[in-house]
Amino acid sequence: MRRVTPLLVVKKYPNRRLYDTVESRYITLEDLADRIKAGSDVLVQDATSGVDLTRQQPLNNIARVTAQAMAGIFGGLQSLHTDAYDEAYATPSEAGARIAVATQNILREEAHLTDVIDPLGGSFYVESLTDQMEDKIVTIMRTIDEAGGMYKAVESGLVQRMIGASAMRFQRKVEAGEQVVVGVNKYQAADDFANRPPVERPDAAAMRRHLDAFRDAKAARSSSAVAQALDGLTRAAETARGNVFGAVVDGARAGLTNEEICTRLRRDLGFGQPLVII
Repeated sequence: MRRVTPLLVVKKYPNRRLYDTVESRYITLEDLADRIKAGSDVLVQDATSGVDLTRQQPLNNIARVTAQAMAGIFGGLQSLHTDAYDEAYATPSEAGARIAVATQNILREEAHLTDVIDPLGGSFYVESLTDQMEDKIVTIMRTIDEAGGMYKAVESGLVQRMIGASAMRFQRKVEAGEQVVVGVNKYQAADDFANRPPVERPDAAAMRRHLDAFRDAKAARSSSAVAQALDGLTRAAETARGNVFGAVVDGARAGLTNEEICTRLRRDLGFGQPLVII
């Protein structure tokens, strides 16, 4: 989270600048006219970074999430998800989820951060960082284009190598102490188990009730509707222009389970494998 607030704010600015440029390459004027008539525009949805959450001194994650949420708001997003502080341990607890939601409510209702649109607009620092980031983004886009587009770049392993190299550079800086992570490589403290979030375990009786209800639901399904939905998956998978996603939705509405849908598609399409494993 290098210079977390300014850099995270700046991430939103080049997105908006580049949207028009990229959109003109792939969206026709007719599509754009339809969007305008419908009153639609680019919307920015963002989330705080679960990768930055630490198991050490987990309560510090509340401050990390707050800083990142503020950056997103200042950057001009329309929709925000805040992580729970205990996601570094397990699925968020109810208490952790409540704190995450309360963080948004405090920033909006008490700090009034959403009252002003683009409060950092015109800031020399922010605009300068935006220019730098936009140049880097354009360079990466050009690299992907020269590789034949995103699919080809993924197929060749280029994208995976770029992401891996970036992660490695960051990790080396953390290990060398160049990138401070509070509680991990600086300002460490003795592990206080009292501050560790509880890792909740499913209740065995509740699990049994769920399994019984699941069996009852499967038994109550229409066998003909199930067979028809499975055949619909096969038909969609066998044709080049078949709408597999639509067939999956129809299957779910007919009561197919996730296992039944995946099993049928694996039978018809084969078991999916990554394009490249690095």
